Amino acid sequence: MPVPQNMTHIQADGAGGPEVLKLVTGPVPTAAAGEVLIRVEAAGVNRPDVAQRQGSYPPPPGASPLLGLEVAGEVVALGPDASGYKIGDKVCALTNGGGYAEYCTAPTAQCLPWPAGYDAVKSGALPETAFTVWANVFQMGRLAAGEKLLVHGGTSGIGVTAIQLAREFGATVYATAGSAEKCAACVRLGADAAINYRSHDFGAEIRTLTAGKGVDVILDMVGGPYLQRDIRSLAIDGRLVLIAFLEGSIAEKFDFLQIMTKRLTVTGSTMRPRTTEQKAAIAADLRQKVWPVLDAGRCAPVIHATFPLARAAEAHRLMESSAHIGKIMLTLG
Repeated sequence: MPVPQNMTHIQADGAGGPEVLKLVTGPVPTAAAGEVLIRVEAAGVNRPDVAQRQGSYPPPPGASPLLGLEVAGEVVALGPDASGYKIGDKVCALTNGGGYAEYCTAPTAQCLPWPAGYDAVKSGALPETAFTVWANVFQMGRLAAGEKLLVHGGTSGIGVTAIQLAREFGATVYATAGSAEKCAACVRLGADAAINYRSHDFGAEIRTLTAGKGVDVILDMVGGPYLQRDIRSLAIDGRLVLIAFLEGSIAEKFDFLQIMTKRLTVTGSTMRPRTTEQKAAIAADLRQKVWPVLDAGRCAPVIHATFPLARAAEAHRLMESSAHIGKIMLTLG
């Protein structure tokens, strides 16, 4: 099937609410050196997409200005020096933007094959969460078997993946979520306990659950109001990994004493600005350590809802409501 010159894609008409997202027609991108062109069958909706639409998370230089950081589909063209994949291969990819479209380019180093038995929607739900969780919880957070992990936002796409992979690799997992239903979902996914942050102080609950010792790693996407309690909830030599600031990046009257006395590490990262080489290293780890787990039928993504591409604005409204458990996906074709 020949690649057309034009395609439909979602364009944001300036920064604003979901209503700025419009379905338009534009040129099909060309695969650059080391890239493949993918005919997109499914694309994930993620918090960074919302932030970009709002104008607070602009794409890095050279990246596509279009929304969309993960896709699944079929390789339809190869750029110069592209290796590892051939036309017709089914791949999912962590993109550098442009996923809300019929066609999208991605470096081959950021592509992975569909796991055994997966369709486009399940495969497209993997890259952003898998890359983020592996890089932050396992590489930077150094979570090891026998340790304890606390995941904030346990029913987000990131949270669902973190709970499952941490449990798979031998950790005890606790999670926070905003309702009894969401807490129950965290436990079903493998959390040993889930804390409703609306009705309970997670810091006090963690002290009880760990007999006062605390957890070894915390994955935090909330920020500001959680930071002091995070520090108190960490064990000796604990690691706090920050990946987002949904409630703000500033913590008032922060006490650094426990960071010193408990020998804590506080770190954080964003995925999009990393180089292709850095993302390739994460992809290689995922292929070796996580993809066999997925192939075996474990740790599958949880799909909350799918929308056709034309209804991207509706998908963003659902994302902003935080009513979902798992991933929100766009489908094409």
